[in-house]
Amino acid sequence: MGYCPLGSLRHVQVPKALHKLAAMADKYNRTLVRARARWKGGSMKLKDAVRLARPRHWVKNVIVLFPVVFAMKVGDAEAWISAAVATLAMCLASSSVYIFNDICDRREDSLHPHKKDRPLAAGRVSVGAASALSAGFYICALVAAVVLVSLSGSLPTLMIFFAYCLLQLGYSTYLKKYMLVDVICIALGFVLRAVMGAAAIRVQISPWLFVCTFTICLFMGFCKRFNELVTIGDAAEATEHRGTLAGYSRELLTHLITLSAGVAIVGFLLYTTAGRPVAPFNTSHLLYTLPIVVYAVARFAMLSMAGRYPGPTELILRDRPLQLTLVLWGAAAVGVIFWGESLRQWVVGL
Repeated sequence: MGYCPLGSLRHVQVPKALHKLAAMADKYNRTLVRARARWKGGSMKLKDAVRLARPRHWVKNVIVLFPVVFAMKVGDAEAWISAAVATLAMCLASSSVYIFNDICDRREDSLHPHKKDRPLAAGRVSVGAASALSAGFYICALVAAVVLVSLSGSLPTLMIFFAYCLLQLGYSTYLKKYMLVDVICIALGFVLRAVMGAAAIRVQISPWLFVCTFTICLFMGFCKRFNELVTIGDAAEATEHRGTLAGYSRELLTHLITLSAGVAIVGFLLYTTAGRPVAPFNTSHLLYTLPIVVYAVARFAMLSMAGRYPGPTELILRDRPLQLTLVLWGAAAVGVIFWGESLRQWVVGL
């Protein structure tokens, strides 16, 4: 059977709705034909393997290193080694998850304006080859997690590692099909990353670590969903790409972004004013970094809702004002943690 140019139906005198339906069907038909033509069997080019692993997204695992700074262990070499191995384990595990998720979503990704060029969606890599690569990354991640246990003597890190993998497996196969649950799972994945970092250096896991990480990542997750709606544009195509987008209207996501942003900022304020019992430094000094936090949250929401970048990772890696803001807040936070009290005494003495 040959290829039928369904777009030619536009010349028939039918209602405009059928014209639109014909155009969508034609686009989908062309995508499938192109994918079959590019199918290469079991072979895989290095650039496709790298693209499947998404090393650019490893920047998300920087959060694993945060406990080293906030626990005031910057001068502890053993803490840095343990945190580095924990970060490596999470990077490898996340790559395994990305590949598995691309396998599950290859049909839907073929309908996305940006994701259609991913190796699996475009048909350049077979499911079998991608599965083998995913398994390889997982085995390497597991080895790194076991090495971490031997280095730090912290068995909970292995339990956290398995919890993270199970959460991502559940998300990729089932949980992402449900509104709100999908974004909550994304946020919990980042919480487990941060908890992994704390367990790796054997420090107390503060409840504020959960509150602040969960709320800010919940906000970023809703921004990601809004960005997907803007990027795809057409509501029907958005639903084809991700089923939950049928229920995530722009109005609803605007409310959810506003709510989660407010809760994240309030959570940060509560941490700065009430986090002293579980923090080794005076957290109240962090209160003065609030303007930087508000600007970062507002800019992230503004750019995500405008669809300026394909996703949160690209936004963070490419937007210079946001990068400058994050560096400024990081420098201010380090200054507060290590020299906050000295600065306070100096100001009082003026």
